[in-house]
Amino acid sequence: MAALADPELNLRAQRLARDALACALALPEARAAALTADTPLFGAMPEMDSMSVATVLGEIEARAGILIDDDAPLAEAFASFGALVRFVAARLPA
Repeated sequence: MAALADPELNLRAQRLARDALACALALPEARAAALTADTPLFGAMPEMDSMSVATVLGEIEARAGILIDDDAPLAEAFASFGALVRFVAARLPA
C-alpha cells in the first residue's frame, strides 16, 4: 500500500489513530502509548464494541477533516491497531 511507503504519512496516521482511540475509549495515556501494530482491537479490548467503533470513526473524521464512506471495510480496519493505522493512512491527504 502506498501509504505505508511514506513514513511521514504513516506516522501521522499512527498518531491520529492512537489519539482517536484514546479519546473515544477514554484510555489512559500509558495504555494508548503501548498500542502496537499487533494489538488487537475489536473483540479483544473490553472498551471496543460497535458503538465505540462509531465514536472512534467520528474522532478520526473530525481530527483529519475527512469523511469515511459508509461502505468502508470496518471489520478489517478494527482488527488491530496496525490495521487501523493502514485504514487511516489510506484516507489521509498526502
